[in-house]
Amino acid sequence: MQTLFTPAQLADPEIAESNRILRSCVHCGMCTATCPTFLLRGDELDSPRGRIYLIKDMLESGRPASELEVRHIDRCLSCLSCMTTCPSGVHYMHLVDHARAYIEKTYQRPAAERFLRRLLSAVLPYPGRFRLALIGASLARPFARLVPGSSPMAERLRAMLRLAPAQVPSPSAIERPGVFPAQGERRGRVGLLTGCAQQVLAPSINEATIRLLNRMGIEVVVTKDQGCCGALDHHMGHHDPAMRLARANINAWSAEIEGEGLDAIVVNASGCGTTLKDYGFMFREEEAAWRDRAEKVAGLAADISEVLTRFGYAPSRKPPGLSVAYHSACSLQHGQKITAEPKALLVKAGFTVKEPAEGHICCGSAGTYNLMQPEIAGQLKARKQGNLERTGAAVIAAGNIGCLTQLGDGAMPAIHTVELLDWMAGGPEPAGIAKARDLA
Repeated sequence: MQTLFTPAQLADPEIAESNRILRSCVHCGMCTATCPTFLLRGDELDSPRGRIYLIKDMLESGRPASELEVRHIDRCLSCLSCMTTCPSGVHYMHLVDHARAYIEKTYQRPAAERFLRRLLSAVLPYPGRFRLALIGASLARPFARLVPGSSPMAERLRAMLRLAPAQVPSPSAIERPGVFPAQGERRGRVGLLTGCAQQVLAPSINEATIRLLNRMGIEVVVTKDQGCCGALDHHMGHHDPAMRLARANINAWSAEIEGEGLDAIVVNASGCGTTLKDYGFMFREEEAAWRDRAEKVAGLAADISEVLTRFGYAPSRKPPGLSVAYHSACSLQHGQKITAEPKALLVKAGFTVKEPAEGHICCGSAGTYNLMQPEIAGQLKARKQGNLERTGAAVIAAGNIGCLTQLGDGAMPAIHTVELLDWMAGGPEPAGIAKARDLA
């Protein structure tokens, strides 16, 4: 694709990188075949190719973003299915992230929307605040249908209340910093990203991760001062808050890396993993010390399925006689290109693994997308749940808390892959298995 940026524009590293990405696009349109929003809406501007043209025009002109660009870029899930499909290697993730940040700098959103986005940024990345917000939302949840109006804000408020759990889990002891020792001879030492939303919504995931790794002879470190990976802010275009959160994590893990050392930084929420693995890019223009430490952290970041595969996961229980519909989170299959490991581990654990039709299509969760774009998210959710149910499996397995929250209210229970693997290796039976047995 030809671009017309001036030398002065190309002096900006962000513009220079976007120019490189734009020029790699041959506008073949293959991305449209796997784009969820184009699949639903059939609008070229709601496809990666259409958005690329919008971004190109917006950045080349140097003008503020218009409502047209904002509308269609906001509808992008950042599922990255287009990057898996693209034969030219267009790095759409970095391009659309730049566009989102540019929009936040140059476009004045309506006051109510500005307030909501700031509220999400101020609450979701902080477990204490998020827990309090969820307690309030769970109390208001039965009254979601009573929210009046059909405005976007009314739809978003109803979506937030519907997604709130009926009961908020109690805080887990593993939220506090500490070292969880290996059982038997120590075979490895890893850091664990405990995350933000996940540790509030489903603390059992981190608990299962630590139990399983400890039984495998791996010491797990939960570092002081780590927190949200920054993905939620980053994908809303909030550059500075995202970088602050990333810096805190880099500082926390660098102290361990430079001390006793780490074999990996384990991530059990794949949306976070995609961001951690991108820290090197995010800090590419920072001073050398920060850039080097960011690259080290990014190089050590690994999904839990990668770590379990590396250290030789083995079950200790007999096969449970259950079939599992494996939902491959977009951030795992498209963002990190991890497709085989989770399924192979589930098979090794004794589950029969079934794959749904349209496995490459997003479930509609996508970070805050199901809160900000509830109509499209709801359509994708119904489509995904239908495909999963048609597999005839008894339970959904997935590796991302957003997907589990999005899909968990259907006919099939949705359980994190690591909880199933921990169960088969001596851990407790996950919540939802009793329901799965009834479906089996």
